Amino acid sequence: MQDNSVLQKSEHHYYYPLPGLDSSAAEAHLQRNCRRGGTCAEEVPEPSFYKHKSSEDVCVSFQTKPRLNRHALAGAILASTNSILLGYDIGVMSGAVLYIRENLNITSIQVEILVGCLNVCSLMGSLASGKTSDMIGRRYTIILAAATFLIGAILMGLAPSFSFLMIGRVIAGIGVGYSLMIAPVYVAELSPALTRGFLTSLPEVFINVGILLGYISNYALAPLPHNYNWRLMLGLAALPAIGVAVGVLAMPESPRWLVVKGRLREAKEVLIKTSETKGEAELRLAEISEAASVMDQHNSASSGKWTGQGVWKELLRPSRSVRRILIAAIGVNFFMQASGNDAVVYYSPEVFREAGIHGEQQLVGVTILMGIAKTSFVLISALFLDRLGRRPMLLLGSFGMAVSLFGLGLGSKFLEYSSSKPTWAIVLCVVALCAAVSFFSIGLGPITWVYSSEIFPFRLRAQGSSLAISVNRLVSGIVSMTFLSISEEISFGGMFIVLAGITVVGSLFFYCFLPETKGKSLEDIEALFEDEPH
Repeated sequence: MQDNSVLQKSEHHYYYPLPGLDSSAAEAHLQRNCRRGGTCAEEVPEPSFYKHKSSEDVCVSFQTKPRLNRHALAGAILASTNSILLGYDIGVMSGAVLYIRENLNITSIQVEILVGCLNVCSLMGSLASGKTSDMIGRRYTIILAAATFLIGAILMGLAPSFSFLMIGRVIAGIGVGYSLMIAPVYVAELSPALTRGFLTSLPEVFINVGILLGYISNYALAPLPHNYNWRLMLGLAALPAIGVAVGVLAMPESPRWLVVKGRLREAKEVLIKTSETKGEAELRLAEISEAASVMDQHNSASSGKWTGQGVWKELLRPSRSVRRILIAAIGVNFFMQASGNDAVVYYSPEVFREAGIHGEQQLVGVTILMGIAKTSFVLISALFLDRLGRRPMLLLGSFGMAVSLFGLGLGSKFLEYSSSKPTWAIVLCVVALCAAVSFFSIGLGPITWVYSSEIFPFRLRAQGSSLAISVNRLVSGIVSMTFLSISEEISFGGMFIVLAGITVVGSLFFYCFLPETKGKSLEDIEALFEDEPH
């Protein structure tokens, strides 16, 4: 019999680890016993939640790979569809700005302001979304995000002037800020631990789908008169916003938010639907309830009355473990945008034009190729994220992106001093740019949202994520609004070499400060950042 300090026997004669103990050893014993054909109870140490399952259920659960729960998948897809709005704006604006500049006769600085203001204004939405989602719930915050973006898209589509267009961009930016924070948080709280990486990376998948749709819209509408085509390109974003607002009505609320609000019966119903067995649902409910009770004691708030009070005080004066979480979350969001991905996508036609590709439809056609590459690789990343882990994918993606950007910088520098513009150099630049955005889609793209949504404890998750994503939006806005100006001073080649250097620094940061979170429950991840992990 095992040592009593490690295992404890229940009234049902099951051995299970004491609270806080890592049950991996128990699970390993149980798995080996199942394969030998032995019983799954009494003879092996067993986590307490197995008493809710039959022995056959437990053996089967270890012999099969984790499956995607269809209810969790449906909720994740509906929530992530909101991310199409940002992706579509990024993709469509890269082409629309060519016609806006010509039709409204605006300068390069105005182009940078127009492109970057959406990211800067999304900062306001990101900061507000944490408190909003703690008060009204995750689901209604997603609806609010879609509705705000809808208003902005309509205003942009009807814009008669540059100033009117800017108003639409500001409103749309606020909606984008809401959606960027709330979709990953909602999906992370809804998903089982073993498939959370895939499901939480779906927002990035949908961002890339939106980018591709934006490119296709550019290509299809480019032949229209230039005073109509860009308005249709921007106004069409209203259609997915309407679809998102309607589709979200069918989504369940986050079970963790329901528990904190004291609505345990509703939370249990959601967990039963999003878990493989009733026993797994009861385990998840017990973990969430325990975390909620600790949070209530921590905040001196009774269950059902917590609306996020005291969170900013804890974030601004953090404990050591919270400080480590903030460094990890803010750092990964900072380097995601400091790598220049958004600016590269926004200004890809300008980059390709500088490389020697002329003709507006040719430029838009090449960007479609880049969009296909981004979307394909983000799908590959999502499929392998729960199998290979966050750290390997992140390090592979960031290192590959650094090498690609360095190659793009060298190719651009060669073309800068070449009068003949050789075909091989143009092909090198196109391939290097597609490789850079593809490696981004493998690592920084999806994993930033996964980390941001899962490493914060529940009491800090919404507002902590909103703080980290606000940094994301601020850096994205700064890079987008200065990319052309800096490139004019040091050339596109010099700019890409600088971005490659920043990405190398980011890779070192990820290696030192971001632990692996694969397969761990949200309630267990906080221990990774403590001095003495449980």
